[in-house]
Amino acid sequence: MSDDLFYRIALTMIPGVGGITAKKLIAVFGSPQAVFEAPKSKLENVLNANVKHLDKNNILRQAEKEIAFVNANSIRTLFYTDNDYPYKLNQCEDAPAVIFVKGTANLNNPKIISIVGTRNASNYGLSLCKKFVAELVEKGYKPLIVSGLAYGIDICAHTAALSNGLDTIAVMGTPLNKIYPAPHENIARQIEKQGALISEFVTGITIAPSNFVSRNRIIAGLADVTVVVESAKKGGALLTANIANSYNRDVMAFPGRVGDERSQGCNNLIKTNKAALLESVEDLEYQMNWSTKPKSVQKQIEFVNLTEPEQDILNFLKNKESESVDSISLETGISLPELSAFLLNMEFSDIVTTLPGNRYAVKRV
Repeated sequence: MSDDLFYRIALTMIPGVGGITAKKLIAVFGSPQAVFEAPKSKLENVLNANVKHLDKNNILRQAEKEIAFVNANSIRTLFYTDNDYPYKLNQCEDAPAVIFVKGTANLNNPKIISIVGTRNASNYGLSLCKKFVAELVEKGYKPLIVSGLAYGIDICAHTAALSNGLDTIAVMGTPLNKIYPAPHENIARQIEKQGALISEFVTGITIAPSNFVSRNRIIAGLADVTVVVESAKKGGALLTANIANSYNRDVMAFPGRVGDERSQGCNNLIKTNKAALLESVEDLEYQMNWSTKPKSVQKQIEFVNLTEPEQDILNFLKNKESESVDSISLETGISLPELSAFLLNMEFSDIVTTLPGNRYAVKRV
């Protein structure tokens, strides 16, 4: 058993410690193990809470049980410092310190779309969802489709992805040992083979409605764009859209009929400029500046005097239609603050251009 894994899981089991606090503790003490070796008085200073009754030994015993479950069920445990932790999610301040993954999906797929909507979906909404996913494949895209395994639009998005040969991720509001809702267990097992199930929750937790609210930030944080298919005036889909906006991620929504209760949320997102209008894959391509047709790169840029990091950026972007800042940073290893400065200089030099969705592309002819 890895000591690192043991203490990483244990860290998430401390009452009141979420992703932000876990990272704060590690910044102060240096490692998850050091957190448990620290005296309670020092923990109390960092947490600003009374930890007199914190039972470290009991937490460590529970962590042992969790590791046994993880190992017995071939579950990947990703810590926020791991290279294969989802890069886009890791850019979100409140991302979980640990996520549990069952499946083989590439969580750093260059194109990730979250699709959310009402549990009480209409035939119109279900038809829109299926058609949208099918058209993505027809256009030559192979995005990772993310949703929450719930009734209605969520399960429609998953099944549409599976039937069109796309990987799909179900972000759970429960631990991985309990599929909810139970009627979706068969779909969940298919997702394990063609995608992944993801949860931030350990097996011993009490399942509560707040867990499903919490998982919405993961749905929003994993994706380049969140698509809302149908939503009433209030609901989890709108919460996910608002979270995506707070992360400066793109949000798009299908419009609905005036007065239709299941379209009020989408129409309001569009009306208040919290979501771009979505009627077809072409709208998504325009908003995200996606295309499957590469264009020629201007030959003269080869002769521009570039610094080594700028040349790395150019080499990465040459054969791409466009890429997000996050993807460029991940590929080149250049930190986001430094990358912004390099991209600005390259833009002034007429080498790259900025596009909607905080994306960049080489100037093309």
